[in-house]
Amino acid sequence: MLKEAEAWLATRSWSVTDRPLHRVLAAKRASGQTVSVVLPALNEQETVGDIVAVIRHDLMRQVPLVDEIVVVDSGSTDRTSEVAAAAGARVVHRDDILPRIPAVPGKGEVLWRSLLVTTGDIVCFIDADLKEFSSDFVSGIVGPLLTDPGVDLVKAMYDRPLGTELHSLASGKTAGQGGRVTELMARPLLNMHWPQLAGFVQPLGGEYAARRSLLEQLPFPVGYGVELGMLVDALHLVGLDALAQVDVGVRKHRHQDGQALGRMAAAIYRTAQLRLARGHMIRPALTQFERSADGFEPRTYSVDTEERPPMAEIAEYAERKVA
Repeated sequence: MLKEAEAWLATRSWSVTDRPLHRVLAAKRASGQTVSVVLPALNEQETVGDIVAVIRHDLMRQVPLVDEIVVVDSGSTDRTSEVAAAAGARVVHRDDILPRIPAVPGKGEVLWRSLLVTTGDIVCFIDADLKEFSSDFVSGIVGPLLTDPGVDLVKAMYDRPLGTELHSLASGKTAGQGGRVTELMARPLLNMHWPQLAGFVQPLGGEYAARRSLLEQLPFPVGYGVELGMLVDALHLVGLDALAQVDVGVRKHRHQDGQALGRMAAAIYRTAQLRLARGHMIRPALTQFERSADGFEPRTYSVDTEERPPMAEIAEYAERKVA
């Protein structure tokens, strides 16, 4: 590992227990900063309500750490919106945000638009498919931003069990086997091309917090490349020492099938390729195969190539800040 990355790992990697909640709250009161939590959601009726309820109970009612919870629904066909609202979140539909620019499918699109409907000085993103959710995911990654003015972006790190069926195995080596795209695509890319970022345990994790002042300056890949793109762009914009990670324990969530992971990996590769050369991919598409009665049939998917500009360049955002 690069010596700079080793030094960063020793000084910018913490545990949630390193910052007791009373210390984080004191820092929040002293700084006057506000905290928004954003859950991007698409058909997450089974989990989104519990996540919202835990955050509201632990970090809004018991202690005043979080100022607002916003669920951005990106077109759910189930009861995601109703469940989230009943649990106490403010629900906003993706297509209702910045209607001047037609929305496209993708997680990064939702995160980008969320900056227009939140007000916090610190914005914390939490995936809406987490199971057995702990509010440590929020307090842990928000903590360094409130206590250390030199930190601009914090990622959560955790064990990712691949599935409950693995826990029946006698081997104790299953805790980190989730995050297959991380291990097969993102980690090799970062180690080879951005070795300063090699110390991030979960570079693609969906739980991270950042200062609005940073987020509004970053371009947002509209799809699954948003996490890798954000890390790389933040590195160049604010430097490695402004980035950090916090161990919050174990992350359990719904796992996607191999083909979905392949599409994710293609989008991440495209995001990296753009940042390496700002060049043009010959064919931004991925063909996968599915067996049918007639044999293997090809299915071709386009790879996300669009990116949204920094929010600071959007007129509606600038007007909101003036108002």
